[in-house]
Amino acid sequence: MKQNRGMFIGSMEAGKSTLAQALLGYEPKALKTQSLTYKDWIVDTPGEYTENPMFYKNIMATSLEVTHVLFVQDATKKKVFFPPNFSTGLNKLPIGVVTKADHVEADISKAVNRLRTTIPKGPIVITSAVKGMGLKAIKDLVACNSMKEMEDYVESQEGDDTIFMKSFTN
Repeated sequence: MKQNRGMFIGSMEAGKSTLAQALLGYEPKALKTQSLTYKDWIVDTPGEYTENPMFYKNIMATSLEVTHVLFVQDATKKKVFFPPNFSTGLNKLPIGVVTKADHVEADISKAVNRLRTTIPKGPIVITSAVKGMGLKAIKDLVACNSMKEMEDYVESQEGDDTIFMKSFTN
């Protein structure tokens, strides 16, 4: 059976590569991704793919190679780089990921709300690559094969680092 794969998309310096390293068991350190990086079950994309709409075609093309798209939102950023309902344009299972939750300037509730506009339905995981927070949840969610499986997984978890959005309403 084919292994599920997740593609990380998000703005420059959102923490995609650091999170990917932590998920793969490496010491997390900040790196600048220059091109698509494939490691095990993770596809890491440059932040330019998200920040510049001219590169959306690259996101669309690369999404054909994965089962899940992880929308990465930095909890310290004041801006969202994803268009509203962006996840609905990709026929893949969406996972929202809030990074840098342990940072002194983190605003987790704002980051979650920004992801809610991007992902109208699906899980959102609060993470810290440095502290290892949310890593198991991401791995477990990428192992799921349907939205229902992801919803059931989130509902079975204790704690508040993973939530499931049934639908977004204003």
